[in-house]
Formats: sequence, structure tokens, C-alpha cells
Amino acid sequence: MKGNSPDQSQKSLFNTPLKEMLNPKNGLYQLAEMIPWEEFEKEFAVLYTKNFGRPAKPIRLMVSLLILKQLSGLGDETVVEQWLQNPYWQYFSGENIFQWKYPVEPSDLVHFRKRIGIKGVEKILEVSIKLHGKSSKEKDVVVDTTVQEKNITFPTDVKLHMKIIDQCNKISRKEGIEVRQSYKRTVKKLLLKQRFRNHPKNRKKALRAARKIKTIAGRLVRELYRKMSGKQIKNYEDKLKLYEAVLKQKQGDKNKIYSLHEPEVYCISKGKEHKRYEFGTKASFVITKNSGIIVGALNVKNDYDGHTLETVLEQSERLRDKKIKKAIVDRGYQGVTKIGETEIHRPKKPKRNQSYSETRRKRKDFRRRASIEPIISHLKTDFLLSRNFLKGEAGDSINLILSGAAFNLRKLIRKLEFIFAILKVLFIEKYSDEKIKFNTI
Repeated sequence: MKGNSPDQSQKSLFNTPLKEMLNPKNGLYQLAEMIPWEEFEKEFAVLYTKNFGRPAKPIRLMVSLLILKQLSGLGDETVVEQWLQNPYWQYFSGENIFQWKYPVEPSDLVHFRKRIGIKGVEKILEVSIKLHGKSSKEKDVVVDTTVQEKNITFPTDVKLHMKIIDQCNKISRKEGIEVRQSYKRTVKKLLLKQRFRNHPKNRKKALRAARKIKTIAGRLVRELYRKMSGKQIKNYEDKLKLYEAVLKQKQGDKNKIYSLHEPEVYCISKGKEHKRYEFGTKASFVITKNSGIIVGALNVKNDYDGHTLETVLEQSERLRDKKIKKAIVDRGYQGVTKIGETEIHRPKKPKRNQSYSETRRKRKDFRRRASIEPIISHLKTDFLLSRNFLKGEAGDSINLILSGAAFNLRKLIRKLEFIFAILKVLFIEKYSDEKIKFNTI
């Protein structure tokens, strides 16, 4: 059942309302007044039952916690802890007086993300775009892709085979199956032989140990198949098939599995010298050419850049209800010249009959295209895009879209704070005779 936000107009005899206690010129305070919270209430109300169950936490509280988490680059546990100490965060979440207890359990954020899904976080991105007004309605955009890395260890065959051995032993203990041997001591000795495996003297010994670990993993999987009942095999069918796929895969295979708990992860090479391979999914971003507002953010797995354009441009047009006239891209989008009514511009050698003014205009556009690179860097360092901790393909899309929404909202907060700083300077200069004292500025 849907919960309701506290009454903002309610006065307390014993506690000062947050609205009167806080600085109204604070950026987060102003943002709380600007966001149309009723749109989220209307959009997500259909996801709750009306007559059954215990009332859920207010929708504004849950949406604001998702926004604050992404704005501050925190986890589910830490954002709840800091919410308790920050009155501006509490006011942003719709509280009337300062609270002394945790607003939600950290796991409630997980359930809420699952409840609203990808469509729900797209609504948050849409609102963050509309708050910028005319600046977000530019016809020309810049598009680029990056890698959103998953929270997995660097994958090696030995690591994957060791995890299969550990998980097979856990399954056997849980189901009461007596295996012939757990290989606990044997595997420990084999792992010690993996040390310094790149040294010429240790190479052969390490390779023999790696092959032995793989043999043990396959032996345990086959033993589970033999000793499990039909019902037990059905319960663990997906896991056992995953183990078999890992054991069968070879170095040159396509669609390899790099993680047991995140099998959808891809190995992506973007040509970086310091990081040759990244393990995660590819993300595509669309920003406005001049104002630099993120108007599109889409998880595109590991597709060729040119094939991702159509879907991400369609998302951008849908979110802001505006047709895109020109999309400026880099040379990674080779082969695509036009999608619908949108012209695709990418750097190339100018034609002989091209005028000087047109050459300058195109050069200016391609220099402007480079503005998306620092934006992607900010998304990774400040807004949790560098490493995704949310599970599954849905988690990839949700984290990506929330990062774009947080960037837009942070940009708006900076703009509001800049406006108030300018007004402060103008206000003081106007009344520099010191006859009037100002306490609020």
C-alpha cells in the first residue's frame, strides 16, 4: 500500500520546522522546491496496492534517497546513515521536522529500484532534463560511448574453476550429498603452485596445477549430477549448466563467461594504453551541444557504436519531446550518415569544393564534440559510473540512467548557487552605504 509524505504545513510547538531553520538560498533547498514531486507520485502510485498490506514508505522519500545516493556517490547503507545527520537532505526528502531515526532500511532501496524498474528511473532522468527548461531543447547533440565496469574481480580460468569447486561443495553440504572427496587440502596446495607463474622456472609447474584444478571442478560437477535426485537437479539446473559452460569454454571462444554471479559481463577493449580490457557493459550518452545537459543514457551491452545510435537517439527524443537535427560523433561511428531525419556528423577529410566557412563550422563542431569526454569522466568519478554494484542487466541500466540524472541535477544546483552569488554581489554593491544590515545574504 502506498505511503504518504509528512504534511509540510504542520507546525510543532516543540520543534522548529526545517523550512524555517534552513538557509533558503542553499542549492539543495531550492532544488527541493523546483522538482515536481507530484509527477513521481502519479507515475509510481499504480505500482502499489490500495487496500492491502502495511503502508509503504512515501514515494518522495524513496526517490529522493535514490537521487541523494547518486549525487553523493554513496552506497545504500551510507546514504541512509548520512541522511540522519543532514537536515538539508531531510528537507529534500519531504520531512517537516528534524528526524532522529533512520528513514528506511538499506534493503528498501533495493526493493524500490526493482519496483520502479528501468522505466521508473527514466522518469527521474526526464524530470532532471525538463528542469533545465529551454537549455535542454537544443536540436544539435553530441553522442559517445564508454564502458560501465561491473563489480567483479579480474577474471582468470583458475579463479572461475576455484569458485565452481567452492560452490559445488556448498551445494553438496546444503543438500546432504556425500561427495567422494572435497579436495580442500589438494586445492590449497595447487593454488600455492600458481604463485609467480610467469617466471620461466615456475611456468610448467603452474600450468599443470591449473589443469588439475579444472579437472577437479569438472569431477565435482559430474558427481553432483550423478548423486542428485531429479527435483534437486531441477532446482540447480541453471547453476550446473553455467558451471559446464565455464569448463568447456576456450581462449578464442565468443560470448565467454567472465563471472559466475554476473554472467552477462562482456570483455570490452576501447584502445586504452593503461587499461587494455574492461569487463562490464557499454554505455551510450547523448548531451546537448552547447549547454552540456545529458538528454539520453542507454545501456547498449557490447554493440558496435554505429548500431547503438538509433536506440539512444530515440530515447533522447522521447524523454524531451524534441526532434534531433544533428548528432556529432567521433570516428568510432564509421558508416552511419543519417538516421531518420537526424544527420550524423563525424570527422573526415574535407572535400576539395568545400568552402572555408563550412570547413571552420565543421571544425568548431568537432572541437565541441570533445566536451562529452570530461562529462563522462565526471560521471565515473562523482556519480558511481566507474564501477556498478547493482546486479544484472537491469542494474546496469538503472545505475547508468541515475548517474545521468544526478549529473543534470548537480549542474542545476551549481547554476542556482552561482545565481545567488551574483545577486549577493549586486545587492551589497547597491546598498554599500552600510545603513541597512542584511542577515539573510
